[in-house]
Amino acid sequence: MPNKKLVIKVTAGADAPERCSQAFTVAAVAVASGVEVSLWLTGESSWFALPGRAAEFTLPHAAPLPDLIASVQAGGRITLCTQCATRREITEQDVLEGLRIAGAQVFVQEIMADGVQALVY
Repeated sequence: MPNKKLVIKVTAGADAPERCSQAFTVAAVAVASGVEVSLWLTGESSWFALPGRAAEFTLPHAAPLPDLIASVQAGGRITLCTQCATRREITEQDVLEGLRIAGAQVFVQEIMADGVQALVY
């Protein structure tokens, strides 16, 4: 799958655990498959930008969220939505190492590029 990029926006967190887990699982599997992945945390998933928060998430028969995040970080990029961060008073000093905060303009640029598939969970 050369030159293919997958942009995933996850809006769900502990409020919709299966949808949340699916998004992170797809992102991690795509990275493991050699796909360029950009994972966007929005809405309730924004909390997983904070160290330790993913460890609080549990879903039976699902891969641990901290492991999925580590997999995505190892070969992809994770971005926290600017407005979502601001609403939750999360700053760049608060987030996981390597995670960026960016807004809708950057998201639109990513999804409109050639060879990009976008998914929203």
